[in-house]
Amino acid sequence: MSDAHKAMVKLLRFLARGEAREQACEGSALSLHLGDGALHIVSQSLLAAAVSAGLVSRTDGWIYLAPAARSYLRRAASLREEAFIEQHGAIDHAVAEVSDGRRQPVRINREESPLSGLARLKEKTGGPFLSAAALAAGERLLADFTRGQLQPRVTASWEPHHASRAKGERGGMADLTDSAIAARVAVNRALEAMGPELAGVALDVCCFMKGLETVERERQWPVRSAKLMLRTALMALSRHYNPPTPARRARVEHWGAEGYRPELYS
Repeated sequence: MSDAHKAMVKLLRFLARGEAREQACEGSALSLHLGDGALHIVSQSLLAAAVSAGLVSRTDGWIYLAPAARSYLRRAASLREEAFIEQHGAIDHAVAEVSDGRRQPVRINREESPLSGLARLKEKTGGPFLSAAALAAGERLLADFTRGQLQPRVTASWEPHHASRAKGERGGMADLTDSAIAARVAVNRALEAMGPELAGVALDVCCFMKGLETVERERQWPVRSAKLMLRTALMALSRHYNPPTPARRARVEHWGAEGYRPELYS
């Protein structure tokens, strides 16, 4: 973000608090005064640029925001957030299914992934503790869990559920989209594929984003056992998502002499 852009954002934020009276200062600066006594010093060239861009209106010594300034400030906030993510996140690109089989490119912050820490773990041999297929299976489980709206609510909901629903109208699954219902079915099938002994740890880490130490404490497991259970669960889940191609059975061939004809049995 350039210095001129920062100065413009600072000016617009100041004027967002209310209209200001302008007063000349020494040199090429102007002082802007709000009704509450707040003061902001701005250069005449910056103020002229703001007026020329349609962000600020200037009438009889009063300065106030133009409607376009709100959009400018929103874009500035978005750019600042993007810059923070690019600097502090591990941004990757992927393709996700959004609805009705449609797919679109998405950005993923790998630092926010519940498996990001495990992805960096190494075996004693130096190889990765979790294979790429196991990591992909965990991410897919989380994607279906999220798309199926299965996350528990941790805050109070102020939505008027009963008032907005007509008498006799169904709720629950009837309120879900087809995509959310399909995602819930996919999650249930994934849990069945892992089995009850392994499904719990996969849900805890991949979907509820619990740490391995937390899982071990809650389940009273031995130290460092959760990561082994999780790897086993994700390997089973990977086979569920990408079942191996069945081996072709050897065919029994019959070789006959010249003129041989097979016998037909009634």
